Amino acid sequence: MSGHLVENNYTTGAIRAMELDPFPNKPAGEFICNVISNDWVNEEYKLVVLGAHKKALTAVAGQFFHLLCPTPDGAEVWMRRPMSVYRVDQSGGRIEFLYKSEGRGTRGIATLKSGDEFNIAGPLGVGFWLEPDWKNIVVLGRGVGLATLAPLSQMAFEAGVNVTALLSARNRDVVMSRDLFESYNADVIELIDTDGSSDVSNVKNIIEGLIKDQKADAFFTCGSNRLLNLLKDQGRKYGIPGQVAMEQLMVCGVGACYVCVRTFNVNNERVLRRVCREGPVFKMEETVGW
Repeated sequence: MSGHLVENNYTTGAIRAMELDPFPNKPAGEFICNVISNDWVNEEYKLVVLGAHKKALTAVAGQFFHLLCPTPDGAEVWMRRPMSVYRVDQSGGRIEFLYKSEGRGTRGIATLKSGDEFNIAGPLGVGFWLEPDWKNIVVLGRGVGLATLAPLSQMAFEAGVNVTALLSARNRDVVMSRDLFESYNADVIELIDTDGSSDVSNVKNIIEGLIKDQKADAFFTCGSNRLLNLLKDQGRKYGIPGQVAMEQLMVCGVGACYVCVRTFNVNNERVLRRVCREGPVFKMEETVGW
């Protein structure tokens, strides 16, 4: 059973300038969704699957929803929680979120059961985009950041773009999203702390090998400042563009409160941008890090 649309819909309008936002006219709304399942995928992360209104299913990789989390302990959760889209199944009328249950908001989400209702608002923000001349991209992420990057595999597959996914984690038991990447024919390389393969020097060697083999037309990352800096350095050295999904605390999620402002370097000038409104996806070369 799919979710239904609350009457007080709103639209995001042109979130960024046309030349920066490849999807400027995105419908957004507040939706009451039906929980289909909410299961553990490993010892730390859960996957919640929702039946959603067709307008919610217009979300693209990198966009997020603002979730009205239930209480985990009887006290109200005052603020919505931003969460990136993990997967959209338009034919099945479903949307999925992969999350780590640790704060009050996500612990509240973890209490949801099949048949419960869940209030979400979105899709919001600027998502990832692919340029027509990109034939091979490199996706590098760590931890829950891979939940944000994983939908890129579907976007790239549908555009005929090859993906090499470098998945970093503390150990193999918490490597995220491998199945989703592989379902869209991505080449997957695991980078694990316990065997040393996640060391920056090793990751750098892998990336330089991909560049040499002409398998790196663009870089994409999320979830680790050291990986972001590595890709920025390689992009600057070899002239390879990139995009990063920024993680930041938010309050309103629509650009009104300015709580999520971060500093960016644009044409050698420091400028402030709202992660929820001008992002969360930005050009990698303009980011300062976090």
